[in-house]
Formats: sequence, structure tokens, C-alpha cells
Amino acid sequence: MQTENISTISKEPGSYIPESLNPHHYTSLLDVLNVSCQKFATKPAFTSVGCTLSYADLAQKSDQFAAYLQHCTDLQPGDRIAVQLPNVVQYPVVVFGAMKAGLTVVNTNPLYTPKELEHQFNDADVKALVVFANMASHVEKILHKTSIKHLIITEIADFHSTPKRILINSIVKYVKKMVPAYHLPQAISLNQALEKGLGKSVAPVTTQPADIAVLQYTGGTTGVAKGAMLTHANLLSNMHQLSFRLQDVLEDGKETFIAPLPLYHIYAFLIHGLTMIEAGGHSVLIPNPRDIPGFIKELKKWQFSGFVGLNTLFVGLCNKAEFAALDFSALKITCSGGMPLTHAAADRWKEITGCTVVEGYGLTETSPVVSFNPCGEERIGTIGLPVDETDIKIQDEEGNEVAQGEVGMLCVRGPQVMKGYWQRPEATAEVMTPDGFLMTGDIAMQHADGYLQIVDRAKDMIIVSGFNVYPTEVEDCLSSHPDILESAAIGVPDDKTGEAVKIFVTLKDGIQDLDMQAVRAYCKENLAAYKVPKYIEVRQELPKTNVGKVLRRALRDEQT
Repeated sequence: MQTENISTISKEPGSYIPESLNPHHYTSLLDVLNVSCQKFATKPAFTSVGCTLSYADLAQKSDQFAAYLQHCTDLQPGDRIAVQLPNVVQYPVVVFGAMKAGLTVVNTNPLYTPKELEHQFNDADVKALVVFANMASHVEKILHKTSIKHLIITEIADFHSTPKRILINSIVKYVKKMVPAYHLPQAISLNQALEKGLGKSVAPVTTQPADIAVLQYTGGTTGVAKGAMLTHANLLSNMHQLSFRLQDVLEDGKETFIAPLPLYHIYAFLIHGLTMIEAGGHSVLIPNPRDIPGFIKELKKWQFSGFVGLNTLFVGLCNKAEFAALDFSALKITCSGGMPLTHAAADRWKEITGCTVVEGYGLTETSPVVSFNPCGEERIGTIGLPVDETDIKIQDEEGNEVAQGEVGMLCVRGPQVMKGYWQRPEATAEVMTPDGFLMTGDIAMQHADGYLQIVDRAKDMIIVSGFNVYPTEVEDCLSSHPDILESAAIGVPDDKTGEAVKIFVTLKDGIQDLDMQAVRAYCKENLAAYKVPKYIEVRQELPKTNVGKVLRRALRDEQT
């Protein structure tokens, strides 16, 4: 299970790029951007809401933003800038412009509450913020409690031509009423910032591989959100680790990938913000994937070769007849991550699109990819093989490595493992072993051929009469029931068994009611008796994160 790599063991996390993962001798993410913007200058890089930026546009606009930061603010290299944007073309311009000015990017969820924003901004000591106008009212409530000195606001259509920009922004603000009123007189618009930077030179900033590129905050589902320090070395290593796994699929300058997952999430950031850029690919950004009809309407416009999503999104799309009517003739890869992929979702996607879903696994703390199924050798139900230069071990509660095929906590060591948690050495020490492995908190097993399988999150495990029940296994069973669209399993207190399994389900279109006894009988055919749900509750929808992960914790909290 474990491959000893002396060079890996001897170096600090986040500080190095193995030679095998750096054929072009990149030292920073900007090297990737600069090469691609020259090589693919005329090709489209990003599209959103009808606006397309070429690679030349991306280079020019990010230069303008960097020049603004350097000439019109007092920000210094190493300062933190928060970027609070959905999937719009302004996002890559701001992120790469900030990096060109030597700043550290703090990716921020646009759906955060004011309290969550206040914590993140203060924890990272953020000095500047670029925020989407739709969320600016939240910022107004907490700005005075932070160290933010420079505030830049952008609206959804700011990069369109003037007539179209005014029309779309007005419809969003006054007709759809999607922009709550705010009063931030100290702010300037992103377009104003770019105008101020026009014609000004960008002073080169020396960036080392060990420098922090991104502070990527964890979701905070297990406590206070922490900032994972992801260095240029981390992200460059992981970019190549993924690129090597996809090398038989990606053709330089020829790919169009659909990007429904938010770029501020590390999974989408790595694929669309780095891997696709290196390949000269075109990422079609979807600002609101929850609007399934609008999503499908956008898909009709493209001959897309790649789709990056996760289980709930696959289920939601495949439940619509309009999706099945799309042209999938160019689709050659579908990537899944972020949550377990069910057999039912994978089978349905393959049936409708003709494309096999390739599942991978990762964490914020690993930049994020740890493992990925080799294309053409996919095994549904597994997370594939560890990517290059990655050591894994599976250990028991005492820290001992378990035997082949046994279940335990997955631990990871490699160049993609974070430098640590921002200003939290104790928290960092809690998740790192003395020999440099990150303890993921996920329960896994490794098959004899090396393929890894995630059993579940340790904290989500249900114990019924002393037997371990993994929610994913129960949910996977229910996902194949003909009437059930989605499910989530949790443990609830039980006088006889300690805990019992409770399942929450949503129903497919057209299904009005559910025969609970029939569902339990269905489960008994596929699960051991102690795993069969004792309680079943039908919901209109399940609580989810903005990325689409089902929040089992929220369901557990409701029961207390």
C-alpha cells in the first residue's frame, strides 16, 4: 500500500515539486498562464452569460487588474485579497491579476452569511475584497469589523459591451430583483479598476514554489473554518498529477469543458483554472447550476467534450427529459468528485450520454486530487488509483497500518499536501502524522490491484448494535430504487440498538407517495438486516452545500 519516497519524506509539505511532475520547470501558477496565453492567444478561455474571454483577453485584463493593485493601492506582495464571485468570467481575471501583483488569493463562497464572512476575512487578515454585487449587502454589515481597505464590486454582465452590460445588469437588478440594496460609497467597480490599470506597467514579482498561492478555507462542517495554505508547488504538482492521468483524453487547444461547479471550490479551481488553461481548453462557466432548465438551455449551445460535476448534479440533470435530448456526440469524459458517486447515477449518466463517469477523490488539504480512475479502466464504486508521486496508507484507530483489504482511515503523503492550516499550528499537527502523512478522516480500503474505495466519513458512521453501518452504502442502495431520486442516511438514538438508521429521501418527478414497507423490503434484499432503515422520511429537498454535497450534519442537528 505504501511506496517509500525518500525525497517526499525529507521535504516540508508545500515546498517542492518533484522533477517528474514539472517537465516545463514551472515555478508558479503564472508560468502556466503566461505560456498558455501566448500559445493559445486567439482561442476561447472562459465563457459565462454570453461573454467569452480569449486567452489574449485574459492576459490583458489580468495585467490591467494587477497594474491597478500595484499603482493605485498600498497592497504589498503577500497581502491577502478575498475573491467572492460565482462562475463569471471576471473570476479568472481577478485571481490571476491578484497573483501577478504578488497577492495571496482567499477564495470566498458568495453564499456565506455575514458571520461567516467576518470570520474568514479576519482570520486571513484580508486587506482587499472583490465581491459580486448580489452579495454586497452582506459585506456592508461586517466591513467595519474587518481590516479590508480596498473594496471592488462587479455585476454579472460587466465584461459585456456597454449596451448589453446595461441591459443585463438592469434586468438582474430591477426586474429579477437579485441585487439587494447596499451602501458602500468607498467601493469602486471592477471596470473602473481595470480602466485605472490600463496603460500602466506591471512590476514583475518574484514568486517561489513554496509561496502561498491560495488560502482555501474548509467548509467548517466540523468546527471553525480553517484556511488550508496551498502553495504554488502544491497546485502545480496537482495540476500535473491530474494532467498525466488525463493525458490520453485532453488535446491541446481542442477541449470545451462544462463548468457547473464553482471556481472558488478547489476541485473546479484546479480543473478549470489550471489544468484546462495549461491545455488551452475552453471552460463554459455555469453561474447557477441549480437552475436546471437554464443549465440545459446553455448546454444546447455547445459541442462539449468534457463535463465536470458530482453525483447530485448528474441525478438532477438525468431526471429531465430535455437533458436526454441533447447532443452528446462530442462528450468523451465526465469527471466526478466532491462526494461519493452512486452506481445508479453513474449507470443513468452512461445510459443517457454514452459517456462513462470517471471518479476521483480529494480534499481541500490536498489541492485537491489524491486519486483518480484511469480513463478506459474505470471501476465504478472506487476512487481509482493514487496519482503520481503520492503515497497512501490505511491505518486503524491506534495508528497501525491495516492489512490489505481491511478498512481504516486513509492517510496521504505527496507534493499536493498543503503547507498547513493558516496560523493554526496545533490544528495542523492534529492531522499530520510524524512521518508526513495527512490523516483525511475518511474510511477507506485498498483492493489487491491498488484501486481505492472510500467507505465513508468516520464522523458519519452509524453504529447499530455494535455493527458499523456506513451511510454511503445505504444511500447507494436507495439510489437504485425506481421511485427515489436522492437519499441521505444518518444515525438516530435507539433504546435497543444504540443507534438506528434513518433515511431521508426525495422522490422522482411524477411520484406522489412512497410505500414505506416496500422500500424496507427492497433494502432487505440488498443490505444486512441491521443496515435496513428503521425510519424513512420523504422530503421535498435535502439540505446541501453550495457545491451540492448533502449535509448529513444538518439532518442530524434537526433530530436533537
